[in-house]
Amino acid sequence: MDVVTDQTDRGPRPEGKRGGEPKQDRSRATRQRVLEAAAACLAEHGWSGSTVAVVCARAGVSRGAAQHHFRTREELFTAAIAHVAEEWLGTVREGARGLPLDGPDRTYAFVDMLAAVHTGPLFRAALHLWVAASDEPALRPRVQGLEARIGREAHRLAVEFLGADESVPGVREAVQGTLDMVRGLGLANLLSDDSARRAGIVRRWSAILDATLHPPTPPAP
Repeated sequence: MDVVTDQTDRGPRPEGKRGGEPKQDRSRATRQRVLEAAAACLAEHGWSGSTVAVVCARAGVSRGAAQHHFRTREELFTAAIAHVAEEWLGTVREGARGLPLDGPDRTYAFVDMLAAVHTGPLFRAALHLWVAASDEPALRPRVQGLEARIGREAHRLAVEFLGADESVPGVREAVQGTLDMVRGLGLANLLSDDSARRAGIVRRWSAILDATLHPPTPPAP
């Protein structure tokens, strides 16, 4: 466990405002810079290359300032992924407002949006965290809890935006299969540009998913 032990900071700070900015606002801004820097470092350098010192240098803060918010390295990086994941979920919610209203076009647009997210920096950073958790006992329970929470919220959003009725047999599995599929597409894209093959898979799977979500009405007898 990497405990942030360096207490050195910029010295004592007066309460209240400094430079026109309330102390509480400065603290929130510092925390956000550290979280964003941690996620970026994890995506670019992996777990082994993402030390607390590297994150602090990128964020432009002292180790003492980072320790004020995150006592350990494990706490820092788990919080970083959680923070960026919340931003991603907000982006998905906002992006869904621009999707076609219904039908196959909406299903395709949503699956395509999911695939795009899983080939971006958040997925790469999260993947490094998952791999590290398999070898780091102190990190594993944090990542397991985070993964479960994000997975539940992603599934809930998919059900909502796809208008999926999970009481219909096969629909819940199809929705979860979509989330599993885009994760696999993200893995395939890590080492080389897989966009051409991915586009065909997304389009074909979207058609299969839409047929499951909205089966044709059988003709009247």
